[in-house]
Parts: sequence; C-alpha cells; structure tokens
Amino acid sequence: MSTLLLRLAGPMQSWGTQSRFTRRDTGAEPSKSGVIGLLCAALGKLREERPGDGWPELRELASLRMGVRVDRPGTLAMDYHTAGGTHRRGDVYGVATIGDKELRTVPSRRYYLADADFLVGLESEREDLLHRLDAALARPRWPLSLGRKAFVPGVPVRLPDEPPLGPGVRPLSLEEALASYPWTLGDDDALPLLRLVLDATPETADAVRRDWPLSFDARDFALRYVRFAQTPRPEVV
Repeated sequence: MSTLLLRLAGPMQSWGTQSRFTRRDTGAEPSKSGVIGLLCAALGKLREERPGDGWPELRELASLRMGVRVDRPGTLAMDYHTAGGTHRRGDVYGVATIGDKELRTVPSRRYYLADADFLVGLESEREDLLHRLDAALARPRWPLSLGRKAFVPGVPVRLPDEPPLGPGVRPLSLEEALASYPWTLGDDDALPLLRLVLDATPETADAVRRDWPLSFDARDFALRYVRFAQTPRPEVV
C-alpha cells in the first residue's frame, strides 16, 4: 500500500458540492471530485470517458482512498457577482429567466476559503498509478486550479523529490503518510492537533458528502462516506 501526497494551498480556493443557481458554496476542505478533477487536468484527461484512450478511467481515479490534513483551515469569505446588465451600448445584454420577457441582471453569492492550506493523500495498492499521477503533476497538461479556474495554487501542488518534504509517493498507509509529513507553516500557525477527513465505510462514517465523481461529462456524483480524526502536529521544518 502506498500514498501520493499533494499540497493544496493558495490565496483562494473553493470546493463546492452543493452549488445551485445563484449560490455557489464551498466545503471546509477539498472535495474528492475537485481533487480528481485536478488530477484529470494534470493528465490532460477529457470530461467524457473514451475507452482505450490511454488515460486512467474515472472510476479507477475515484476509487483512490482520499484523506485531507487541515494544516490551515483558512477564512470563509463571499464574493457578490452579477451576470448580465445593460452596460453594452446598443446591445441587449442580460440573463433570461423563467416567466420574464426581458433579460435582467442576476446576482449570485460565491463562497471561498481564503489563505487555506491542505495536505491531501491518495492511497492505492497500484503504486504505478500513483507514480503516473505524480509525474503528471510535475508537468501538467492543463493549468491546475483550486476548485475554480481563477483560483491558482500559491505553491506547487506536487511535492519535491528530495526529503524531508519529498517524495510525493510514499510506501505508507494514508493515515501514516498524513501523520508523518512535516509541518511547514512555522510556529505561529502551529496547532497541537490537526484535523483529518478520511474516506470511510458506511459503518465507520461520521458524515456523508456527495462528491464521488461518476461522470464529469454528465455531472453525476455519488455519496462518499467520511470519518473525522485528529493527529498530533509533526515536527517543524
């Protein structure tokens, strides 16, 4: 059993799983669909499944057991957006709504996490797959983002090759890899215990998330069971 570690940190990130219409939410930590989508971007894998295209199948990527260590939870913030309006001179510009003959401006509220820092682990018996994903993160085919295209990583997602922060693929279980990765944020941000969110079974779960990707093309997601745990803060490097 091996685990691939990656770091998701940046000025802004958003991991919505219940976004509807004019309200775009974010979870308190990266969603599984968001992390798998990031890996697909690194690989250059299209939304639609194409058997025999040479890329790992979505079901194979989704079956990786995922865990998140919350090094810095960040601050929940909200942006107020508008779509449509009449600012284009001579053009009719706006958004069509049901039961309304005229185009109008539609406001929306979009939530995100500011200055958050997460360590994500993906566990599998297929070490070759983990190494392939790690190599893709080193030379991503498409730009990587933290939940939205505009939210770019503030540090490299891929871990360096050399200890103590590397390598990314480690011959450890998910829990061992997350617990042993060094602390990098300094003493000012140090907490005695760090929160973990781990993939679980229905019998051991503390919560349920609808972020298990079945199809990105059809935007189809299944339930994912997670459990919460804590781990002592590792040594500072």
